[in-house]
Amino acid sequence: MRENVKATVKNILTGYLELNQHRKTPERFTILDAVYSFSGHFSLEELSDKLSIEYNFPVSRATLYNTLRLFVELRLVVRHRFQSTTKYEACYDNNSHCHQICTMCGKVTEVKSPQVNEAIESMPTRRFRKDGFTLYVYGICSSCQAKLRRRAETKNKKNIQKPNKK
Repeated sequence: MRENVKATVKNILTGYLELNQHRKTPERFTILDAVYSFSGHFSLEELSDKLSIEYNFPVSRATLYNTLRLFVELRLVVRHRFQSTTKYEACYDNNSHCHQICTMCGKVTEVKSPQVNEAIESMPTRRFRKDGFTLYVYGICSSCQAKLRRRAETKNKKNIQKPNKK
């Protein structure tokens, strides 16, 4: 299935480039292939590393930015701003989904929610065609909750062990 998606997005890019008389560069198609080989979110640095190491195809930061901007315009990639970082995600076959974002460690987890999908689909819009959504839910992940609990327990034990000075 993944190869079908890659072929489809390659055809979308080819059609756009031909229609707008832009050059069909090897950089654009290699970056597109690398983007669709990620299984989730990725940073610009992670994409650059993948291109250099796995594809033996290093490209400049400017080329990456410009190409990703084009892919965002074509709705082949979505850009997320998670707290202090920017992440990208291939979105052709995954336009609508929810993210849980831990405000302590920054961990991002995708969540499938049929109820949210149904609510968005049934939401009335006026002169607007919906074609996807992303929902961000902020909170504290279970790992960070456990760390906070242990920290509080340690602090309580220290307070109990100290004699009160008067």
